[in-house]
Amino acid sequence: MPNIFRRKEKKTKVEPVKKTELEELCGDDKETYDALFSIMFLDPRKIPTSMKQAAENGKKSEKEKDFVNARMWYEVAGGLAMYEGNVKKVIEYYGDAERVTGRKYLILKNPEKAVAKAQEYYKKYLQV
Repeated sequence: MPNIFRRKEKKTKVEPVKKTELEELCGDDKETYDALFSIMFLDPRKIPTSMKQAAENGKKSEKEKDFVNARMWYEVAGGLAMYEGNVKKVIEYYGDAERVTGRKYLILKNPEKAVAKAQEYYKKYLQV
């Protein structure tokens, strides 16, 4: 006798998770992917502030002891430096952000490699 109170089992299709463009670009290099994942701007052209202005805002906020704002501005400056491919400035700005907050940035482990991957992404996906 069939149990009328039992639910029918639903058959669901499990679709493979599609990789993001950044995951595809980094491939098996999880360290570089992790370094870029949370800090990289997908389209830095839409940020109305220049790298120089963001860095100045970071310094000003730091002088005013507003470390949260300083961190945010240094991250913006670092992200814009990454877009420009300026490894030296990436190290400087993320180093400043790390100094004011104590948060560790994975990009500082191997900035040259991370900036190269970011540049590859920007050239491929941002048609300038």
